[in-house]
Amino acid sequence: MTSALDKLDQLEAKAPAKLADCETVEQLEQFRIEYLGRNGKLREILSSIGSVPAEKRPEVGKRANILKNRLESSFKEKQADVDSADKADSQDKMIDVTLPGRQSPSGSKHPINLVMERIVEIFSQMGFDTVRGPEVETDYYNFEALNIPPGHPARDMHDTFYLEDGRLLRTHTSPVQIHVMEAEQPPLQIIAPGRVFRRDADVTHSPVFHQVEGLWIDQKVSFADLKGTLELFVRRFFGAETKLRFRPSYFPFTEPSAEIDIAFDHGDGEWLEILGAGMVDPEVFRAVGYDPEEWQGFAFGMGVERMAMLKYGIDNLQLFYENDLRFLRQF
Repeated sequence: MTSALDKLDQLEAKAPAKLADCETVEQLEQFRIEYLGRNGKLREILSSIGSVPAEKRPEVGKRANILKNRLESSFKEKQADVDSADKADSQDKMIDVTLPGRQSPSGSKHPINLVMERIVEIFSQMGFDTVRGPEVETDYYNFEALNIPPGHPARDMHDTFYLEDGRLLRTHTSPVQIHVMEAEQPPLQIIAPGRVFRRDADVTHSPVFHQVEGLWIDQKVSFADLKGTLELFVRRFFGAETKLRFRPSYFPFTEPSAEIDIAFDHGDGEWLEILGAGMVDPEVFRAVGYDPEEWQGFAFGMGVERMAMLKYGIDNLQLFYENDLRFLRQF
């Protein structure tokens, strides 16, 4: 059994070194509780003096009190040093409210997001509801329901990413129209913004880009309504002086179809294509269960990157995706 004197020898050997290792207020408090507290090791020895042989009690009591006084004195000195260091560290971390503020760099929206939000805003003010659909589609929604059956040459224009399970990454936002028409009855007035995917990449094309698709279906919707809607949109987006023209074109899901060009007065008068549009083909109505004798409608689609390039005078599409802050800060 370890005697009281042996315990004192052990404390004298360990306690000073442990105190010297204390660097924080928390470590000092733990030392105080372990060695100098009410239930600490010194108090334990002093409380056991009654069981020490009578001839050893004076020696044990004397040595215990000397050690207690020495540790308490060393503890106060160490506590003063730690408090001083802690105070200096706190002062270093203090905020000087008299110093001028430092402005943190602020972020901003990407130009693609800015343009898409502006397009959606304009059409929303004309009564169009915004809807979204899946980016991974089936062949039926991406092609067949839009009057593009297997073997149709228009499929070659899309250069599609196919997945192993037979599905595909949508090549346009037009499938959203089919989903909406299957789920709702007309009249409908929607726009569908979102990402699309095609195997194409150069200064004017990207394998991932953005489109906004529009659809308006009612009982008395005509090509004149299509022209009026797009003329209003173009002049609100590019400016009131923007010139507009419609050229006959072909899309499998609209008939008649047109491509829309614009020209700016401040430019050289060159016509620039911005979107495609047309009256919804009756075959598309039949695919979703609409009666083409009762309902008419028009659809249109535009590339958001194309609109951004024209609006901001950018001639390289890849600049939008390089994350060059010198470019992005301009917006």
